[in-house]
Amino acid sequence: MSESYLIIGGSSDIALELITQLTESGHYVTVLARDESRVNGLKESGVNVVIGDGLVEDDILSAIEIAKEQGNGGIAGAAHLIGSILLKPPHALKLEDFESLIRTNLTSAFLSLSLISKSMLRTGGGRLVFTSSVAGSLGLVNHEAIAAAKGGIEAMVRAAAATYAQRKIRVNAVAPGLTETRLGASVLKSDAIRDAAVSMIPMKRINEREEIATVINWLLTDAPDNLTGQVLNLDGGMANARN
Repeated sequence: MSESYLIIGGSSDIALELITQLTESGHYVTVLARDESRVNGLKESGVNVVIGDGLVEDDILSAIEIAKEQGNGGIAGAAHLIGSILLKPPHALKLEDFESLIRTNLTSAFLSLSLISKSMLRTGGGRLVFTSSVAGSLGLVNHEAIAAAKGGIEAMVRAAAATYAQRKIRVNAVAPGLTETRLGASVLKSDAIRDAAVSMIPMKRINEREEIATVINWLLTDAPDNLTGQVLNLDGGMANARN
């Protein structure tokens, strides 16, 4: 059966792969994205594209309303895929840069949670998926800022899962390690850095974007109803295993 799904941050590499998976399964998809050049082609596949900012309440509300129309009044699931990264030690990081990273990653996630859950409460429930990082649970050099943001998302997901457990809203997160995306490429700037990163991963390889998208798709569409409050580490064993 076709359902309606909302993607906040629809221009990322993982988001584009997720959108493809959802549409190929016959679902309706609405995306909110800032980078129009990366999402305009989606319209040819029947995707509803809203150009806007995940930190602007009215932009999210517009996307919610369009997704609800596609879903006969309700949204089956939504994923928040807005993210950024900044790797500097605290003594070299300006406060305004830290606050900007928190707003991009954590504040935007909370705003989506607030607005989308309100809509889902009116229509009988749904599924929400957020994105953390291996840095949210594992201490990594120069990751203090992104660890604060992603650790906040993980704590928020657990609390929201408790808040909405009896209201049929399931809230989960994925926590990828380094992934072959534009964002990942900004970290993997040389072969030496890539080799050092891979050496820390028990499986000795970097994630593919399709792997992350497939897990998000599963959480949105096929995961058991009793799965909530979970953070799925998609990091080749980095957070929990050692060679």
